[in-house]
Amino acid sequence: MSALFYKKLFLNLWRGKLALLICLIFSLQEVPDKNKTNGLYFRDGKCRIDYILVYRKSNPQTEKREVFERNIRAEGLQMEKESSLTNSDIIFVKLHAPWEVLGKYAELMNVRMPFRRKIYYLHRRYKFMNRFRGWLPRKPMKLDKETLPDLEENDCYTAPFSQQRIHHFIIHNKDTFFNNATRSRIVHHILQRVKYEEGKNKIGLNRLLSNGSYEAAFPLHEGSYRSKNSIKTHGAENHRHLLYECWASWGVWYKYQPLDLVRRYFGEKIGLYFAWLGWYTGMLFPAAFIGLFVFLYGVTTLNHCQVSKEVCQATDIIMCPICDKYCPFMRLSDSCIYAKVTHLFDNGATVFFAVFMAVWATVFLEFWKRRRAVIAYDWDLIDWEEEEEEIRPQFEAKYSKKERMNPISGKPEPYQAFADKCSRLIVSASGIFFMICVVIAAVFGIVIYRVVTVSTFAAFKWALIRNNSQVATTGTAVCINFCIIMLLNLYEKVALFLTNLEQPRTESEWENSFTLKMFLFQFVNLNSSTFYIAFFLGRFTGHPGAYLRLINRWRLEECHPSGCLIDLCMQMGIIMVLKQTWNNFMELGYPLIQNWWTRRKLRQEYGTQGKTSFPQWEKDYNLQPMNAYGLFDEYLEMILQFGFTTIFVAAFPLAPLLALLNNIIEIRLDAYKFVTQWRRPLASRAKDIGIWYGILEGIGILSVITNAFVIAVTSDFIPRLVYAYKYGPCAGQGEAGQKCMVGYVNASLSVFLRLLTRTLCLSFRYRDYRDPPHSPVPYGYTLQFWHVLAARLAFIIVFEHLVFCIKHLISYLIPDLPKDLRDRMRREKYLIQEMMYEAELERLQKERKERKKNGKSYHNEWP
Repeated sequence: MSALFYKKLFLNLWRGKLALLICLIFSLQEVPDKNKTNGLYFRDGKCRIDYILVYRKSNPQTEKREVFERNIRAEGLQMEKESSLTNSDIIFVKLHAPWEVLGKYAELMNVRMPFRRKIYYLHRRYKFMNRFRGWLPRKPMKLDKETLPDLEENDCYTAPFSQQRIHHFIIHNKDTFFNNATRSRIVHHILQRVKYEEGKNKIGLNRLLSNGSYEAAFPLHEGSYRSKNSIKTHGAENHRHLLYECWASWGVWYKYQPLDLVRRYFGEKIGLYFAWLGWYTGMLFPAAFIGLFVFLYGVTTLNHCQVSKEVCQATDIIMCPICDKYCPFMRLSDSCIYAKVTHLFDNGATVFFAVFMAVWATVFLEFWKRRRAVIAYDWDLIDWEEEEEEIRPQFEAKYSKKERMNPISGKPEPYQAFADKCSRLIVSASGIFFMICVVIAAVFGIVIYRVVTVSTFAAFKWALIRNNSQVATTGTAVCINFCIIMLLNLYEKVALFLTNLEQPRTESEWENSFTLKMFLFQFVNLNSSTFYIAFFLGRFTGHPGAYLRLINRWRLEECHPSGCLIDLCMQMGIIMVLKQTWNNFMELGYPLIQNWWTRRKLRQEYGTQGKTSFPQWEKDYNLQPMNAYGLFDEYLEMILQFGFTTIFVAAFPLAPLLALLNNIIEIRLDAYKFVTQWRRPLASRAKDIGIWYGILEGIGILSVITNAFVIAVTSDFIPRLVYAYKYGPCAGQGEAGQKCMVGYVNASLSVFLRLLTRTLCLSFRYRDYRDPPHSPVPYGYTLQFWHVLAARLAFIIVFEHLVFCIKHLISYLIPDLPKDLRDRMRREKYLIQEMMYEAELERLQKERKERKKNGKSYHNEWP
């Protein structure tokens, strides 16, 4: 038989089939070699790697891994192991999900897949996708459909995948029917439910990662993000390369984001984050423009401000010292510069800007709901509900013995008893309250620092600091407060412990609970000192001769003679700039330094040639892992910035401009980080931004209240208004203007007499509305004080009611769902039912024809 075989082989080669045989051999070898070099396939070059697990051979948890991997194979996943090229102790476990496993779990997870191409109501979708097309270079790109199969526009109706109705779905190629993000999500779902030991809690990949059995677990990037060839001439090599050139590159900062491609590569949750961030940044443009206009209005009217003129000319008014020791008596004219700076932020346009920002916050949220609805429709998230979300493995393991019927699916599921849930929530709330008290104690420490150091700076040997002791105290206190804010971020571990103690049912519930705890703490941590300066600084100090003291020792701090608003501006400006700069460094600088150091060590050990020969799993392993809490840090940074932009914006109109400049950088910084510096995160689904929207609404309501109090209490807007219409030269005439403010500074200062001898006394002034010492009630409140207080209370009530009415009116007038989108959704629901019926009818007709054909042939063959 062997001689006959070689004889036939020789004859085939001799007859001219040598070329065909050689081509066949090379075609079989070329694909595996190519796929092995890019590190995206198994050694056979056919099975695509859907997930990577990493462990060390020296790790003692060998038995758990063996049981876990044996159960993985039992679930149908294919596995292949590879040693690291840089460290033989590191083992990479490559996982591949065959078609049968993908179909089974896609049905269990309700993965929506395309089943019929759309033919109606496409104009809106094309309009939406034109932004993505406009984002790409004008020259047509040469895209390989086999390399980038899901880059084409997918105008198809989708439905939850079902193996029984598989004939309804559009399947051109089973290898590309489920995209890479969906495949990795299915594999991760399996890994989270595989046991590694016997026991109700011995389940899931997360526990193996936490106890050190595995070092890392991640899906692979789709190749390198760099290429020697230009994307305009040769096209994109993979989705990652396309994202880098058209989204993460710093040279395209002014272009639209390709949100559909972001969603395909990173999943809906990350895609929604960047959609929200882009929408928020775009909405900041009008707010930044108006805020800059308010600031420029203060600059242009500075020379015409009667109040600052009187302060600068008051060389004969001696003010009381701001501390007991070392603080000298100062002339009111010494605070001329501070009075002018205060006018830049506290002028006639401030009230208008506060109302505008309150309305802006409402418009931003209402139009985001409409934008989110369009995105949810385009990404097939309209019908995605929480009931389709996976139950956390920890919840399943904890309450596996207690089951109830799901009222929607009709299937048994674990549940948590009401008493157990309440007890856990009480313990969690107690922990939150304790940590917030720690933050308030830290703020109290800052207050003591300000009280003590103002005297120290007043006795400083440098004249610059000695003459500006109060500004130096405020500046150093803000810097120390920022350091305390950074140190108290250790609350993250406490919040994680409390959230796990509550045992949330789903991942979204876990994220919402953890997010709420962290936001409450971070918000109090970041804004408590700002609230103190805005509403408490200088309000309860008493008066000369009867000052209120802290622990009967330290005199409470007073405002600057030009007012407390300058302190609030410094607090907001310094904290906002330092916080954003620190966040940008930690988000990009830290992973850049870490990755650079890793590449440097590899070059030293393996030379410059080895760095390009690593497979993809090794390259991704050397990147930085994504934060364990997902997008929490990114959202938290922007939400806190939104609070700074709205809550105290009346005191700092330049906050929206600073936020806009930061966000323009933030979008590309986050994009660059996701594409180049981080391992590829697991693609997750979400239909909105979760609990963050409710937090945004709460901040919008709080901003109305705080801005009303800032204008009425912190600024001098109300006292000036009362003086102009009641006590000034224009009182009773109904006029307004700078001439009506003549004498305001003198009217806002009270007199204090200090006896030097029986016959000699000195007269000093201080900011307050009190009677002189020779009046029947020495240092009692004047009638002007009560008029100002009544005007302040009236302004707060009118301002809040007016702005809240406008907000509710805007919310009522702007529907959450655009009318054309609602009509298209109803129309498509009807069309889907019709197409399902037609597809089923077509299938039955084909089966009937086949039966008739088989029956006819059978009748002809019957004798």
